[in-house]
Amino acid sequence: MLRTTPPFRADHVGSLLRPRHLLQAREDHASGRIDAAELRRLEDAAIEDAIALQREAGLQSATDGEFRRGSWHMDFIYRLDGVSKAQDNMKVHFKNAAGELDFTPAALRIDGKLGLSETIFGDDFTFLRDHVADGVTPKLTIPSPSMVHYRGGAAAIDRDVYPDTESFWADLTAAYREQVRRVHELGCTYLQLDDTSLAYLNDPEQRRTMAERGEDSEHLHEAYIRHLNEALAGRPEGMTVTTHMCRGNFRDSWVAEGGYDFVAEALFNDLQVDGFFMEYDDERSGTFEPLQHVPPDKLVVLGLVTTKHGELESKDTLKARLDDASKYVDLDQVCISPQCGFSSTFEGNSLSVDQEKAKLALLVEVADEVWG
Repeated sequence: MLRTTPPFRADHVGSLLRPRHLLQAREDHASGRIDAAELRRLEDAAIEDAIALQREAGLQSATDGEFRRGSWHMDFIYRLDGVSKAQDNMKVHFKNAAGELDFTPAALRIDGKLGLSETIFGDDFTFLRDHVADGVTPKLTIPSPSMVHYRGGAAAIDRDVYPDTESFWADLTAAYREQVRRVHELGCTYLQLDDTSLAYLNDPEQRRTMAERGEDSEHLHEAYIRHLNEALAGRPEGMTVTTHMCRGNFRDSWVAEGGYDFVAEALFNDLQVDGFFMEYDDERSGTFEPLQHVPPDKLVVLGLVTTKHGELESKDTLKARLDDASKYVDLDQVCISPQCGFSSTFEGNSLSVDQEKAKLALLVEVADEVWG
C-alpha cells in the first residue's frame, strides 16, 4: 500500500536542475550586477516553480531543489562555527561513460570551536514550508557530519583548537543536535542527511586512500555511524530522518564503485535512521544481496532511476528490479527514487528539465502500480 509518512513510495533525493535564468542570476550577483535581495527574489520564484514541478509529478514530498546552494554540502558546512574556507590542490577523479573528469572541490579548515550560531538553511526551509500545498511534506536535506571529517580529515583540524579527534566530534555532533532541534521547531518533519562517505568506503580504492591519510579505513564507517547517531541523539518525536548514500554525482560522473556489502551489516543495524536512500541505477551499485541485513523496522529507498542521463527507464525494467530486491527485503519496506540528485552542484547533470519531469512522474506511476 502507499505510504502517508516519509519516506514515500515514490520520492526523490533533493536537488533539481537549476533553470538557466537562475544560473545567470547567481553569476550576476557574484559580479555585482544584482544585489542579494534581487537574487533572493529570483530564487523564490524559481523555487515556487520547482514546488509546482514536484506536485505535478505526483510526489508527496517537496524540496526547494537546493536552488539557493552552489554545492549540496559545502554551503552548509561553511556556515558552521569554526569552519573556514581553505585552498588546496586536491583533485577528485570523477568517472563517466566518456572517460574521466577532474574536479578540484572547495576545501575547508577547522580553525575554531565548532558550533551553531545560526539555524543553517532555516529561512530557506521556512519559505519551502510556507509554499507547499496541503498534504505535501516539505523535506530538508543537509550533509551528514561525516562529510565534515571525510572532506578534510585530521590534516584540516587545527590541533591548537582540537588536540584530539574525540573533542572535535563532540562539538561537531553537538552542533548537529542543535540544528536538528531548531529545524524541527520550524516545522521540519522530514530531514535527510546526505552522506557519500558511507557509500565511498565500499570501494577498496577509497579505503586505501583513507588508510594513506592515517585513518583506520577498515572501521571508519563504524566510527561515522556512531557519530551520526550522536548527532541524532534525542531527536524530536515526529521527525523522520533518512540518509542518502551515493558514490559521487557531478556532471553525469561518479567517484566510487562497488556494492554496499562492506558497510551493510553495521549500516542497517546500527545507524539510527528511519530509511536509507541508496544508489542502485547500474552495475556499479552491486547486487541487492546486502539488503538482507535491513531490519524489519527500517525502509530502503532504491535509487533505480538514473539522473546521469536523460533516457527514460521502462516500467517493466523497474518492476523486474523490484522483484529482484524483494528476494532480500520485504517489498513493504521498499520505496523508489532517482539514484541521486539531478544537480548536486549548480552545474547539474546533462539531462533536460522535461526529462527530469518524466523520470519523477515515472517513479510515481510505478509506485502506484506496485503499491497502490
